[in-house]
Amino acid sequence: MNELITVVVPVYNVENFIEKCLLSIKNQTYKNLEILVVNDGSTDSFFEKVSYIFDLDSRFKLINKPNGGLSSARNCGIKAARGKYIAFIDSDDYVCC
Repeated sequence: MNELITVVVPVYNVENFIEKCLLSIKNQTYKNLEILVVNDGSTDSFFEKVSYIFDLDSRFKLINKPNGGLSSARNCGIKAARGKYIAFIDSDDYVCC
C-alpha cells in the first residue's frame, strides 16, 4: 500500500505537548502522509515551538482558523484533506513507532 493518508491534528493551546505529537508523526515508517495541523485559534505560542518541523518536512501544512472547537477543527481538516484515508491524532497525544 502506498496510498496518501491525511493526518489531521487539531490544535488549541497545547504548546507543552505539540512538539512530541508532531515528531511522533514525522518519525513514522509510513512516509506517504499529508499532515494537516489545524490551529483552532490558539492563544499560546505553540507554533514557535514547532515551526522548525514545518521548515524541515514539507508534508506538514498549517491551517489557521478562528476558534470553533474540536469538531470544527476536524471538519476543516477533512475539507482540506487530499488523502484516500484520513486519520485524527489529538495534539496532546503521540503515536508509537
